[in-house]
Amino acid sequence: MRKKFLVTATTMAMTLMTITGCGASDASVKTTADTAESTSSEEDSVEPASEDTASEEKTDDAEGGLYDGKVILGHSSWIGYAPLNVADELGLFEKHGVDVDIQSFESKSDSRAALAAGRIQGMSTTVDTQVMSAAQGLDIQIVLAEDTSDGGDGLSAKSEFTDIPSLKGHTVALDTSGGASYFWFQYLLKENDMTLDDVEAVNMSSGDAGAAFVAGEVDAAVTWEPWLSRAKEAEGGAVLVDSSATPGIIVDALAMDTKFAEQYPDTVKGIIEAWYDAVDLIKTNPDEAYPIMMNFTGDETVEALEGELEGVTFYDRDGNKAYFGGDIQKIAGMAADLWVETGLIESAPDMDSMINGSFIDGLE
Repeated sequence: MRKKFLVTATTMAMTLMTITGCGASDASVKTTADTAESTSSEEDSVEPASEDTASEEKTDDAEGGLYDGKVILGHSSWIGYAPLNVADELGLFEKHGVDVDIQSFESKSDSRAALAAGRIQGMSTTVDTQVMSAAQGLDIQIVLAEDTSDGGDGLSAKSEFTDIPSLKGHTVALDTSGGASYFWFQYLLKENDMTLDDVEAVNMSSGDAGAAFVAGEVDAAVTWEPWLSRAKEAEGGAVLVDSSATPGIIVDALAMDTKFAEQYPDTVKGIIEAWYDAVDLIKTNPDEAYPIMMNFTGDETVEALEGELEGVTFYDRDGNKAYFGGDIQKIAGMAADLWVETGLIESAPDMDSMINGSFIDGLE
């Protein structure tokens, strides 16, 4: 998902060397050289962990649903996951009886494989990606909504384009392999009675898409910061729409291995409580939380961090209760329909099994 890495001029030049028709379901989609985020359906498919592997990671002598080993959670470098690192650094997990380690995964396929093999017990990514993982055989339960993109993602376009329909027939760079950018752009198209066939899609990672737009190689790009700001600074560039106009569409969520969640419910509750504590701490005591977050994001100043925070809204206790009250089911259903329609999955997963709001409902 939304990573902070910037492409070099050489990388960007290589990315812009596109070829047409490589495995895309739509004839107008062009495919670039391999990117860090682009993964095929074959790469993303997962094999469940064997019972032997799972037993090596878990113990059976925990009391009260608490796991007495170390719980490993995986996520990428997106700022929306920073409260987990705050909770880890400040002992908030331990406060709720949970021993947690955070492991970094920039590749979605890597985190899926790690969870399937029992090397980690939970992973954070967008709801639409969790849907794809579940449909491809990963036995998971979404237990916590973490954040929604609130301006951190956007559609940059030349200033001559004034709305989504005006992009018909023009080049739009985005990651068409699945994931948040693809899902969000498809949502925008659907809201305007359009499909991907109405534009000339150019497949590249979201960071490369932003760089391509700034370089003047495409008419529009689905990307994130810092490329949105750079698009505004580019001659004739603008941001046509950003995710602040679509709250609740791009949402990151924590999913836990189903067997683990069922066997250790109090551990899952402890993780959620620690998240709530971290979100509250960020609001009430930024002097303590910000240095940890800056170490995570790589921001060198508080001002830079605060600039990034403007593009994201963390889900606290009330936010989770509201989101699990119906919104997450709606978004997950939209994602499933899209992935089936585009051939990325064969059928939708069982939403009732995949979305587990009982941990949210059971906490006051």
